Amino acid sequence: MSARILVVDDNPLNVKLLAAKLTKDYYSVITAENGSEALHKAVTEQPDIILLDVMMPEIDGFEVCRRLKSDNTTRHIPIVMITALSDVSDRVRGLEAGADDFLTKPINDVALMARVRSLLRLKRIMDEWRLREATAAQFSMPAVTESEESDATGGCVLFLEDNLGERQRIENFLKAMGFSFLPVSSTDEAVKEAQEGNHDLVMASLDLQNEDGLALCGRLRANEATRTLPILLIANADEIDLVARGLDLGANDYLLRPLEGSEFAARTRTQLKQKRHYDRLRHNYEQSLALALVDPLTGAFNRRYLDIHLARMFARCRSAHKPISVLYIDIDHFKQINDVHGHPAGDAVLKEVVNRVSLSLRPQDLVVRLGGEEFSAILPEIEQKTALSVGERLRHAIAATPFSISSSLAIPVTISIGAASLEPDGKETPEELLKRADAALYRAKESGRNRVEVWS
Repeated sequence: MSARILVVDDNPLNVKLLAAKLTKDYYSVITAENGSEALHKAVTEQPDIILLDVMMPEIDGFEVCRRLKSDNTTRHIPIVMITALSDVSDRVRGLEAGADDFLTKPINDVALMARVRSLLRLKRIMDEWRLREATAAQFSMPAVTESEESDATGGCVLFLEDNLGERQRIENFLKAMGFSFLPVSSTDEAVKEAQEGNHDLVMASLDLQNEDGLALCGRLRANEATRTLPILLIANADEIDLVARGLDLGANDYLLRPLEGSEFAARTRTQLKQKRHYDRLRHNYEQSLALALVDPLTGAFNRRYLDIHLARMFARCRSAHKPISVLYIDIDHFKQINDVHGHPAGDAVLKEVVNRVSLSLRPQDLVVRLGGEEFSAILPEIEQKTALSVGERLRHAIAATPFSISSSLAIPVTISIGAASLEPDGKETPEELLKRADAALYRAKESGRNRVEVWS
């Protein structure tokens, strides 16, 4: 997962060590040696994440963090504070200033890299929703103002903990915060309640006697209904490797024992604010676009939306020096499906194609119905080689299992796909990218269908 990371520290040796670790994992590193330079580079460079030292002259890390979080152009950049300070009060102060995490020196490399990957993944999802909201604003539709604060009261927490003492401690903390809560004793029960209930946050212990907290992370992230539900892990100080695995599986944050009330409250409220901000973005966006820009049959976006949104997505990838790819998708012999089985069966096939394609893509990818039986998938930050692999995955997802139309009718369906990609430093336009994908699709159909061709 490539990204640009701003490292801020007044000690050149610390900067050099951190930059070396990040570069080894193929991150692009930007540096700043004081708070003023950090504020300037955060605005001009728009990094994907900031690693911020606390103890700096003139402007300390707490103040830098507060200023970044109060600026609409930088407030959504994740910040990890890195410092020699180890008191709980310092961690809470950093979290309340807006930091996403607070790591104490000497830094555990496993924990740092897992945290970086986790925050980058979450940021890209949120960036995509903000980009879609900006697209909706071009159609004179209501948008959420960036300055609007998310509420962090009245939350409902589901937690998995089988130690009675720890369970009582968590309950006491949640009661003091005015939260409702539901303790569960197994991963099966937790998954069931998360799917059926209206919870704002899931907490899971990694020190369970007969259950696996990491398995809960994987199961929640694999289910559509719980894919975006925040997960906060609770672990012992010597379980940092398990925490890192949990973050890679999709957990949002973690607490280390012994639990302390103020840090527990700060991290819980942070997750609740982020969830409600995400929910509000998604709700406003979906409502405002449902009629104007979504195909009513399949639920995919329509061509009108693509014409606006692709230009924004293209510009963002170019400014971040990232590639972008497009897949053009055509259902093979779709007219025969309508002629033989009728238009209701054809409509069911169209809807299921969109469903299977969407489930095979990332949240930040865009699925569009171009018209009739033709669709497109826009893949930001994906180069040509990966686009070809994605196309083959989609082709297999369609062809592997016949489409069940009724109890007595299952229709085999295949698709042809044309793929095209642009590198960030080229001079091509979004329109040229679409033309190339269309030409590749034509070659796929001419070459026998049920195949993927790449434009060259």
